[in-house]
Amino acid sequence: MELRTQFLDLIEQSGQIVLDKKESIKLASACLLAKGHILIEDVPGVGKTTLVQTLGALLGLETHRIQFTVDLLPSDLIGVEIFNSQKNEFEFKKGPLFASLIMADELNRASPRTQSSLLQAMEESSITVDGQVLSLPDPFLVIATQNPHQQSSTFPLPESQLDRFLMSLELHYPSRTTEKNLILNEDPRQKISKLKPLFKGQELLMAQQEVSQVKMSEVVADYITGLLAQSRTENKEALHLSTRAGLALSKASRAWAYLEGRKHVEPDDVQQVMVAVTSHRLGGKFGVSQGKIWAQELLQKTPVPV
Repeated sequence: MELRTQFLDLIEQSGQIVLDKKESIKLASACLLAKGHILIEDVPGVGKTTLVQTLGALLGLETHRIQFTVDLLPSDLIGVEIFNSQKNEFEFKKGPLFASLIMADELNRASPRTQSSLLQAMEESSITVDGQVLSLPDPFLVIATQNPHQQSSTFPLPESQLDRFLMSLELHYPSRTTEKNLILNEDPRQKISKLKPLFKGQELLMAQQEVSQVKMSEVVADYITGLLAQSRTENKEALHLSTRAGLALSKASRAWAYLEGRKHVEPDDVQQVMVAVTSHRLGGKFGVSQGKIWAQELLQKTPVPV
């Protein structure tokens, strides 16, 4: 678990740029270690883009930022075939999805048709063009932001799209002291340009492999299935948690245990990641904020194994 120390360093350095967000940074790091995609729901201007750019710089990943708008087309993401008159054949010109870290900015401003073009990419790390399956880079990670659902000019993400995200986060406004420091000191974007990658070559993939080997007991597995079952019997407004949600909770718990320096998962690891893993799944059209409330209620009502 030597690579774990590099992730702890990543969390520390990120916290020096994205201030007041240590917990969110650790959750995001656990999500990336678990090979998961992240959805960040919050108002503009609270550091979402800065967080993604910081993580990309420290992980040493090629990062593409895509601004989603109502007129964005699937081909703007995937790419297009262009006729080469010299070769007398069509050539595929890759779109911005062909990068290791994708920042999908304001995803819910795009039409459902464009949103759906991400489904295969996020689930299978590949896309299909004219019947041909093209692999995306490995690792392939998406960090998407969305505006709160009550804001204008948004298209709610369907449940199938929400379910592709392993975690959802809210950053919220910084404290008044932090906000003052941001105003007085150097622009965080200037600091990002000075960052040096902490990972080289295949090290991120190696760390992800180490996470997958963290052990989980039957007791902890029973706790996770208990949370799933409880979600299906309680709140009638909240969406039920699927088996995929249980698998996501398992992966995220392993990553959190890894960051804590353990080779096995404890119930506390499940509790630490549970809200982030389930809030967007439970909230659905009501949004991450409401789903977070329901996730916390679910934690309180589900017995913890001893």
